[in-house]
Amino acid sequence: MDRDNRIKRLRFRAWHRGTREADYMIGGYFDRLHQDWDDIALTWFEGLLDQEDVDIMGWAIGTIPVPIEWQGPMMERMQRIDYIDIPQ
Repeated sequence: MDRDNRIKRLRFRAWHRGTREADYMIGGYFDRLHQDWDDIALTWFEGLLDQEDVDIMGWAIGTIPVPIEWQGPMMERMQRIDYIDIPQ
């Protein structure tokens, strides 16, 4: 799959999680940051999207420990939670 189609697929999956809170957190993270991601980062995010929303959100806000396989700079960036724009 070429990069453009991969990005479109990831954007759709990031914004269609099932709850508004997860959409804003995961979709907002993707929209704000994906432009700078290389193939390794895209692969990490693809794997993250296969995880349960409650786990991703818990890792991001620090209510549950981040498993070793998800630790690193991408998760640390997600934990800043400065990328969410909630429409008024």
